[in-house]
Amino acid sequence: MTDQQKSYSDPISYAAPRTLDEAAALLSAGNVTVLAGGTDLMPQTQSGKVKFKPLLMNVRRVAGLGGIAEAAGTIRIGALATITELLQSELVRDRLGILWQACEHFASDQIRNAATIGGNVCNASPAGDTLVPLLALNARVLLVSKPNGALVERRLPLAGFFVAPGRSQLAASELLAAVEVPLPPRGFAGEFFKFGTRPGLDISAISMALGGVRENRTLRDVRVAFGAVAPTPIRGPKTEAALEGRTLDAAAIETAVAAALADIRPISDVRATDWYRRELVGNLLRRMLSHVCER
Repeated sequence: MTDQQKSYSDPISYAAPRTLDEAAALLSAGNVTVLAGGTDLMPQTQSGKVKFKPLLMNVRRVAGLGGIAEAAGTIRIGALATITELLQSELVRDRLGILWQACEHFASDQIRNAATIGGNVCNASPAGDTLVPLLALNARVLLVSKPNGALVERRLPLAGFFVAPGRSQLAASELLAAVEVPLPPRGFAGEFFKFGTRPGLDISAISMALGGVRENRTLRDVRVAFGAVAPTPIRGPKTEAALEGRTLDAAAIETAVAAALADIRPISDVRATDWYRRELVGNLLRRMLSHVCER
């Protein structure tokens, strides 16, 4: 690469703020690329999909962006919490089981040690591993900015955060500070599943999260979310309505499968065809609901 090419694609300056206030002030000036774990950013810049802006801001030392804690009925997951930290958290394992399961299927140990939940959310991939369980858990994002010299917070439901592949409601002047998850009701349980050639390492061909409170052979407070079957990760409102309060017999399961196929909008790409994704969703939902019935 020539010096001229480097000056065009490489950042001109670097910052490593220590406080949220400082980071938000740098963002408000514009032309900033945010670096956290770098597991998405580095491959994207090397492939040319993303170009560095003049300032590269490393937020790994910003106080207040890490940690996993419960308060007032909500679990706050700091944007810098790594996938490994989520896996090691008893709180996540015990109360957010489907998110914990997704982290078990997230890439390799080396990637889990660096990848952050904030980066996974901001990358806004239709196949993002943590996004599907977070949708099913009614998560919301906490965004911060400093538009007029004072720190401002904005909260958005995750279901309304994604707008297109790789695009979200995050403004250029905003930083994702945390993901907030309301505590599911006691008795809430579910499953996460992803399918790929090598499910732990590959991008999902499809993924799904299913959860609810089981009462005998019925489910209430049903949540269903899908990944890699639409332009963004999505909830399945028709699937949820088909399952809510229904006895999970064979007829109810087939009704739910039909509803799921109406919820999704898959495409054909290098990982799978539209037809194959639909087959996977139907078969996977049958399997997950059968597991629920057997418990």
